[in-house]
Amino acid sequence: MRNDRRVRRLVTDDATWYWTVRQRVRPDYADCRVTLSLFTDGHTTGTGRRLSFVFAPTPTGVVSNCYFESGTVVRLPDRHWLNLYEPGTVRRLLDAAAPALELQPAERTLELDGWRYFDEASLHR
Repeated sequence: MRNDRRVRRLVTDDATWYWTVRQRVRPDYADCRVTLSLFTDGHTTGTGRRLSFVFAPTPTGVVSNCYFESGTVVRLPDRHWLNLYEPGTVRRLLDAAAPALELQPAERTLELDGWRYFDEASLHR
């Protein structure tokens, strides 16, 4: 059985990022969330960065809450999906958010709506 809570490592050209996926399942589906969090060394001491992609249910976006594989988000009606446990998906989302990171270099913690970056990450799959 795999450990979905473990921290994984992703090495890019300019940094080493650590990432994890958290799934919040609530009785009311509208309150469910799937969050991909990335952070660099030093994020707890204030010298690193933390970036979170939050996926919440929308009329055209479905988040996993036990019906299908954990960490999966699906866009309707075309049924394109991303599995947030796949390193390639994480890298594509990080690349898609690079302009937002560059626009706010002083921000140590950045929380983004994951659906905004879905198209770019799914096109290069």
